[in-house]
Amino acid sequence: MPIKIPNKLPAVKTLLNENIFVMTETRAITQDIRPLKIALVNLMPIKVDTETQLSRLLGNSPLQVELELINMRTHKSRNTPEDHLLAFYKTFDDIRDMYFDGMIITGAPVEQMPFEEVGYWDELCQIMAWSKTHVHSTFHICWGAQAGLYYHYGINKVHLPEKLFGVFPHTVEYKQSILFRGFDDTFMVPHSRHTTVLREDIERVKGLRILSSSPVAGVYAVSTKNGRQIFITGHSEYDTGTLAREYERDKSAGLPINMPVNYYPNDDDTKPPVCTWRSHANLLYSNWLNYFVYQSTPYDIGTISDIAGEK
Repeated sequence: MPIKIPNKLPAVKTLLNENIFVMTETRAITQDIRPLKIALVNLMPIKVDTETQLSRLLGNSPLQVELELINMRTHKSRNTPEDHLLAFYKTFDDIRDMYFDGMIITGAPVEQMPFEEVGYWDELCQIMAWSKTHVHSTFHICWGAQAGLYYHYGINKVHLPEKLFGVFPHTVEYKQSILFRGFDDTFMVPHSRHTTVLREDIERVKGLRILSSSPVAGVYAVSTKNGRQIFITGHSEYDTGTLAREYERDKSAGLPINMPVNYYPNDDDTKPPVCTWRSHANLLYSNWLNYFVYQSTPYDIGTISDIAGEK
């Protein structure tokens, strides 16, 4: 089944060229089914890239998905045109009375700042509080995962000696996890961050479970036992060239940056990078949509607040 996105969103052309089944709003209104309503809180600077990456993964599913794009009212984007935001995005004020089967909170380039110093922190806290009663399952990515663990459970991030940058092997720790159903014994995930969360801090919290980790990158996936809150520390949604663009950006800016690990063939950055994580990224999002959103969300999503105590 397709992903339903706004008619003129730039991602439409890219996804159609990749044979991703996209349904525009015009066509979707003729369909007599209830699509899964997914809110995407996009905190990344180049929002068009993130829209495309996540739409690609959400669209590779048998389920029809209706995507609602959300940005921060209290933050002015410097890397996404204002007309794009006005055309395709809503703010929390626009959606606070709505209910969603699922929500994704992306990463953001603010990880070296204390949470409370992030300009839109209060607004994001409002959204995370609201999600407890208006969203069935929330999927947090990278800094979004750190923000969620801090807001909901008081788990703070810890600075790393140097940037964790590259593509790293991971394993599934909790073998009964249906989020990782069908995964290989070892799978690769991109990371790009200066901070981390510590295993011992997570293990102190009753109700949280570590699902997957990496010997180098640390804890990768954490979930509440019913899956209504999921925290992913890496960037499985990244496309092949994302780390290369970050690498060249930081080099051009004179920032201290090492070549991304396990990314360029033979560590030769004159050669095109190789994607080793695409199949697992697709399976991760398909499993989330199927098992934690579609299979368990109430048909009348307005009743989500009735089961809020299970969060």
